[in-house]
Amino acid sequence: MKALESKKGEQLQVEAAQTDPARFAELYENNFDRVYAYIARRVRSREEAEDLTADVFREALAGLSRFEWRGLPFASWLLKIAANLLSDRWRQAVRRQEVGTDELDQIGVNEKVEQQALLWQLVETLPADQQRVIRLRFVDQKSLRETAIELGRSEGAVKQLQLRALENLRERIGRNHV
Repeated sequence: MKALESKKGEQLQVEAAQTDPARFAELYENNFDRVYAYIARRVRSREEAEDLTADVFREALAGLSRFEWRGLPFASWLLKIAANLLSDRWRQAVRRQEVGTDELDQIGVNEKVEQQALLWQLVETLPADQQRVIRLRFVDQKSLRETAIELGRSEGAVKQLQLRALENLRERIGRNHV
């Protein structure tokens, strides 16, 4: 019963913020810690985590009028924005400059970040439904059930889709030696 009341309360907060952007502060306060923790686990510095967290809430406020309540926690939408921003940042890090490995070590580019960026480039070569399941399961860290609901498929279908996506990624990684 409390979960239903909590969802309804959150839905009312979202609707209030959509009509009066000043009410967005409640959503910010309720979700800041979760968004920050999600980002902080994926970046190298506190400053980068703070900047990206601010960007998430800036984008959320700007896009709030387009948000549609679908029964999922508001945080899931925020984490999707965060995942997209992280993915964009990794792609930009790879595209910034073509430099040799020795130079990368000198300027402090983390090899793990580079590998993640290359991995996400490979994910982007997958069919759209496979990209989406990878993002939901591994970036947004959604359960099979949550993923199935969001994709409008059975849990078994999501497992199959995830398996095909991972097999395709393994094949692409083998070809690209990531």
